[in-house]
Amino acid sequence: MLVACGVGAVQAQDIPNPVAVFSGLDKITGRITTFDVYVDETVQFGSLQLTPRACYSRPQTQAQDASVFVEVDRVSLRATMARIFSGWMFAESPALSAVDDAVYDIWLVGCKQTSDIIPPDQR
Repeated sequence: MLVACGVGAVQAQDIPNPVAVFSGLDKITGRITTFDVYVDETVQFGSLQLTPRACYSRPQTQAQDASVFVEVDRVSLRATMARIFSGWMFAESPALSAVDDAVYDIWLVGCKQTSDIIPPDQR
């Protein structure tokens, strides 16, 4: 007797988060700074401006990884901006991000629901 059993793949739903947590390295001073950024808020780190557009984490029952879609612009001394990165960063694979800057490195640490920073719409 042959019994066929259909097993569908179970995929966890990503959890949207309003806050992305980044770390940045100033290669000149060697200082690492960790900072929170709200989705759709632009912050400046050195000569780079970061704007996360989406930040997702996984449920506690899944292997943890966070991902962010972020746009990174470089501001020149003449106040012109050039987009140097637009894409996904993954907390578990920081080397995959293609932010190419001679002075600064940035990477995703994680995503979270709340921050000690006041949300932009409440400032």
